[in-house]
Amino acid sequence: KMAEIVESSRETMPDWLAEVLPRGSEAIRERASHWLREHSTDLQLIGKETTHLLVHLLIGMIVGAMASLREARDSESLGPLARALAERVFRLGEAFRRVVFAQVRISALNTLFTALYLVVVLPLAGVHLPLTKTMIVVTFIAGLLPVVGNLISNTVIFIVSLAHSPGVAISSLAFLVLIHKLEYFLNARIVGSQIRAKAWELLTAMLIMESTFGLAGLVAAPICYAWLKDELASRRLI
Repeated sequence: KMAEIVESSRETMPDWLAEVLPRGSEAIRERASHWLREHSTDLQLIGKETTHLLVHLLIGMIVGAMASLREARDSESLGPLARALAERVFRLGEAFRRVVFAQVRISALNTLFTALYLVVVLPLAGVHLPLTKTMIVVTFIAGLLPVVGNLISNTVIFIVSLAHSPGVAISSLAFLVLIHKLEYFLNARIVGSQIRAKAWELLTAMLIMESTFGLAGLVAAPICYAWLKDELASRRLI
């Protein structure tokens, strides 16, 4: 299918780009095999890191859900250490719950923008992509996962667009980049309203956590910052 797309798009490409691309399915297959052999180690590392991140996200969501849904116990029956730990877990659960509710709103907003693009903008331009409803559902479900979910839904939309034509794929990629740049600031405002933090506070926390811990830090930043604010507020420090 990729060979058919490349060959059918060759006439619309600039001459310099058409000359660079391999001709025929065999040449494309050979070029792809050569690239995979050269970058096999990098691909294995990316796959390993992605798997670790997804596992950590899943475990973190399970732990956060357990903490936010646990039954309240009489703190008077607990010792000092257990009481302090229970209080920390309760605040962590509250922070997780608020961020999860905010993430649902963010995912719904992202799905709305994506649906407008797939159902309204592209058909007006004469482009009718297959699996439109499936892509909209995937966008909402994957969007419940911070950051990683956008990568999943974006990849699906880009691949389906590429199967139609490179031009549609480029326009879809430009739309996704534009929307997610806008959502970066909307997310800070939505999550910030849930955790009683200004947008600039949360953006700063996200930048610091991302530069320190990478993608995992970016995902955890809203929960950690909400937890930290609750702890400081309980001691009347802020």
